[in-house]
Amino acid sequence: ASMGRTLVELFYDVISPYSWLGFEVLCRYQHIWNIDLRFRPAFLGGIMQQTGNKPPAMLPKRAEYMLKDIKRMAKYYQVPVHVSGDDFQRIFATSSLAAMRFVTAIDMTNPQYLEPLSREFWMRFWSQHEDISQPENILAVAQQAGLSAELSQKALTMISSPTVKDRLRETTAEAIKYGAFGMPAVVAHYDGEPHLFFGSDRLELLGSVIGEKWLGPVPS
Repeated sequence: ASMGRTLVELFYDVISPYSWLGFEVLCRYQHIWNIDLRFRPAFLGGIMQQTGNKPPAMLPKRAEYMLKDIKRMAKYYQVPVHVSGDDFQRIFATSSLAAMRFVTAIDMTNPQYLEPLSREFWMRFWSQHEDISQPENILAVAQQAGLSAELSQKALTMISSPTVKDRLRETTAEAIKYGAFGMPAVVAHYDGEPHLFFGSDRLELLGSVIGEKWLGPVPS
């Protein structure tokens, strides 16, 4: 991190709606707070499996609550997440592995596209309710994010390479090492140590820990 700036890492997966909320708020704050924001695409499935966590929506009462919660959060955070009751089934039926490998490949080759690309994956899955697991969907997302056909094609071939698979595995392992058990996992490196914050509703607390002022989810 550059002089006096706090490095803040965001471990996220595009299958996670709360990750989208946290992502957008941190994007808004990256030029307001004295932070270096670093996007760390990781694999939520791997984190859940390795920590023995269960999808919260598997508990019917919690699924009911989450539906209302995400709707309220979407409105409050001004992020176009659109949820309905069958979305949890849709998450269970969708693997984000190929998408997150693709995002990882772009992070390794053309990181300037990381922010718009990640956003487009969320837009497609959570706003337009379309699939993100098939190669043609992934290419459509990339095109939407402004990547050239050539670049997208190259990244798509990279997703089956050991380099990309290893990088995603390593990033996921790193999140777990910091104590993550779900997503988003935000790690602030402050005062010589890492501070983990879980979820998109702890950013006010993050600000307090690193000595920054919270100005609401949509700071002007």
